[in-house]
Amino acid sequence: MNVLLVTHGSRGDVQPFLALASGLTAAGHAVTLMGPYTFVELARSAGVRYVPVLDGPLELYTDPVVRRANEDRRGLRGIVRGVQWFRRNRPQYVKLLEDLTAKVKAQPRPDVVVFAPWLPAQHLAEWLKVPAVPVCFQPGWVPTPDFVNPLAPGRLPASLSRASYAHAELPVRLLYGSALARLRCESLGLSDRGSKLSILSRPDGGPATVLQAFDPGVLPGTPRYPPTTHTTGFWHLPATGDWRMPADLRAFLDAGERPVYIGFGSMAGSRAAAKSRAVLAAVRQSGVRAVIATGWGGVRAPDGEQGHGVDKVFFMNEVPHEEVFPHMAAIVHHGGAGTTASALRSGRPQVVCPFTFDQPFWARRMHALGLAPPPLPQYRLTAGRLAASLDRAVHDRELAEAAEQFALRTVTRNGVEKAVEVIETVAESV
Repeated sequence: MNVLLVTHGSRGDVQPFLALASGLTAAGHAVTLMGPYTFVELARSAGVRYVPVLDGPLELYTDPVVRRANEDRRGLRGIVRGVQWFRRNRPQYVKLLEDLTAKVKAQPRPDVVVFAPWLPAQHLAEWLKVPAVPVCFQPGWVPTPDFVNPLAPGRLPASLSRASYAHAELPVRLLYGSALARLRCESLGLSDRGSKLSILSRPDGGPATVLQAFDPGVLPGTPRYPPTTHTTGFWHLPATGDWRMPADLRAFLDAGERPVYIGFGSMAGSRAAAKSRAVLAAVRQSGVRAVIATGWGGVRAPDGEQGHGVDKVFFMNEVPHEEVFPHMAAIVHHGGAGTTASALRSGRPQVVCPFTFDQPFWARRMHALGLAPPPLPQYRLTAGRLAASLDRAVHDRELAEAAEQFALRTVTRNGVEKAVEVIETVAESV
């Protein structure tokens, strides 16, 4: 079987696809993954055949307008920021779609296309006359009558649960606008009437097979999904053994009590300096030691301190979560799906400080499951509030025990193996 995987976004959007690619390869299949240029080296280290596409939207992560929109979309001002976010991003996504189309055309014809839903690759699969399988890293794409769409804005009553999913794909359509119809007509020779084809539907109108790449245990209750939707468990990339802990980090870990990890991934707000001061003050107030990942996430080390420990704080640009999290006392993060998955697997309590998108959902669920204190949104993050959350995450035995128990349950679920089985079934059914 020849499988084409398509994704884009931050490391949390790419690494699970690398895990899937590794699983498919181990099962004897030929795999090509398309993703942003930024992660060429990550794919190489994972041994995955990788065709890079434009970074596009990733280039806007430092844009002040995009940062403000990511940080706070409350009220009328939030609506304005959301509109500005779309205006900034749309040209980038349209160029990305054009580049993706050209590179798909240059590849051998696959037997199945597996894709992230914010890249409308179902249209490319239709042109190729092969099945398309969307991958959802969070609930919110597939309707269920059992809880309100967690990605829907505002608070809706439970009676509107199913209705709340009606416009789940609207943001994606707004991102691409008329470019989808133009792509279908001019580049693919397809009817423009299919430009609004849902990721949940095949071109013939039947239901598409959907992979939900998260642990069913994170959901409220046992939601009812269509039989074509498979909640596989998280997709974790196997350790290659190539990473070696830097000697200075090892020395810092050995020098005292377990530190907390603090990092906000690829999300960066508009107040990096103020946030950095608040984070460092919270570490001092709570009396903990900390490993702080600066990266794209808006926390900056004081001048001259990047890359080594100072007093009770160790700064690093980026760390592999799966290698470092088990050495921590607690994990402070932004609530991205990938980081949340790694935090759950580590068995450590969490403090979730969400920006936007699906992150508030993950923050609420971690608290509801007894794995984290109440969410601390970025727009409410102060030294005092973060210090209080750190104190609870480090010293609350109930949180620690719940995190350990959840990790024991989730580590036994092989999400990649289940996903491979589903993809094989889809390809064989054609």
